[in-house]
Amino acid sequence: MIYDLFRKHKVISLKGCITQMFFIHTVGGTEMVLLIVMAYDRYIAICKPLHYLTIMSLRMCISLLAVAWTIGLIHSVAQLAFVVNLPFCGPNKMDSFYCDFPRFIKLACTDTYRLEFLVTANSGFISMGTFFILIASYIFILVTVRRHSSGGSSKALSTLSAHITVVVFFFGPCIIVYVWPFPTLPIDKFLAIFDALITPLMNPIIYTFRNKEMKVAMKRLLGKTVLSVLAAAMGGANRSVVSEFVFLGLSNSWEIQLLLFLFSSVFYVSSLMGNLLIVFSVSSDPNLHSPMYFLLANLSFLDVGVCSIAAPKMIYDIFRKRKAISFGGCIAQIFFIHAIGGTEMVLLIAMAFDRYVAICKPLHYLTIMSPQTCILILAAAWVLGLIHSVAQLAFVVDLPFCGPNELDSFYCDLPQLIKLACTEIYRLEFMVTANSGLISVGSFFILIISYIFILVTVWKHSSGGLSKALSTLSAHVTVVVLFFGPLIFFYTWPFPSSHLDKFLAIFDAVLTPFLNPVIYTFRNKEMKAAMKKLCHQLVSYRNMN
Repeated sequence: MIYDLFRKHKVISLKGCITQMFFIHTVGGTEMVLLIVMAYDRYIAICKPLHYLTIMSLRMCISLLAVAWTIGLIHSVAQLAFVVNLPFCGPNKMDSFYCDFPRFIKLACTDTYRLEFLVTANSGFISMGTFFILIASYIFILVTVRRHSSGGSSKALSTLSAHITVVVFFFGPCIIVYVWPFPTLPIDKFLAIFDALITPLMNPIIYTFRNKEMKVAMKRLLGKTVLSVLAAAMGGANRSVVSEFVFLGLSNSWEIQLLLFLFSSVFYVSSLMGNLLIVFSVSSDPNLHSPMYFLLANLSFLDVGVCSIAAPKMIYDIFRKRKAISFGGCIAQIFFIHAIGGTEMVLLIAMAFDRYVAICKPLHYLTIMSPQTCILILAAAWVLGLIHSVAQLAFVVDLPFCGPNELDSFYCDLPQLIKLACTEIYRLEFMVTANSGLISVGSFFILIISYIFILVTVWKHSSGGLSKALSTLSAHVTVVVLFFGPLIFFYTWPFPSSHLDKFLAIFDAVLTPFLNPVIYTFRNKEMKAAMKKLCHQLVSYRNMN
């Protein structure tokens, strides 16, 4: 909106418009559920204070957050399912500064009466229902407090006032935009600006205005920031907690270090070049603008990220005596490992679904795997990867580290990091295993079962087509085994071995991203032709210069 203010021609692509609607309704739906969760939290805090920490445990909070995001995604996908295949053949102007369903639907070249009703039911009535549930819950809390203590009513009202104000600010514009039967463009635009800019600004102000603990914490944070800046300017200061971690590395032998340096460097550069070549080949060749190659290009893009998280630091550290990483750097490394790893898991499942449609329903392939569907799948993959990563970090980001700071590895990950914490870690290790290990095992078996299902379906319809299907799927199965094998060992194997873990870590960080492009292009004529064509174009361009 800000970028477009002074532009004469304010345009957005169809994909960009759909993406904007997806995120508006995902985040909006998640926030609705989160506001209900916050109302429940206030009910427990006010009406059952002695049981508050037991009921609202860390695990419960993480579960509620996961449920909120899941419901938000379901709501958004349900909305998009109504409109993603609408025909647009006439006017393309929207009297707004962003994409949303009410205006988007009106441009369709079809009867939209039922569709508008469905959108109103999904967004409007949900907004109204949630709003009245929240208001009713706050009234119930106040009545409950009044019954037990007349003096506590004012204190409860003071506590709830911030929540009620935020609820009114959030739901007021939503209800008018989706339910109000007499839409007027100036009011809609004003409410849209209010919802996009004012409400997110007001929320932190409202919650901190009368909250002493929050104000104290913010002052403390600002004080720490100022002190850390001053300490850095004065050459640092002594700290009583762990501020960095030291890697023990892979080997102390100079010969092995040299071998590892050459091996890692060659495979890291090969991984980067191979995966980037796939990305650019798919982007530049119109013959590869199909769902399968779109997903493959995104897998290669993720593999560029996978090999760039730990490998450069490992190569840089091989000959260094002291291999250190800051606490912030360690947390960042864990975040990107799990965000990209989680996204890749979902993408591999999407690629299995793509192969199922291509092999078992070839006549409906381009209809089912439309560009909109592919973009939605990619967006869902990234959202789920980020949720997984944030959920992992929620377990460890506030752990106390006050003792040893040596990690017997060459990169940071949760199993090794948790063991250095100055606290009981049994439950934490179990939660990490549940989040990463069981998700890895579950996704692996889902993928293997899906490939078996595809082969059985093909075999039932045509025994001759089985060898062709097996040939098509062999690359996918190999990549799945290479990706999930090390992960299952890391997170679920009950007998950890540091030497085996290090070998698998090198395999996962350097070899797997290198092997993926090799496997996918080895028997793929179209891909090899596109890569050769791109290489010839690059050579010709260089010779011309």
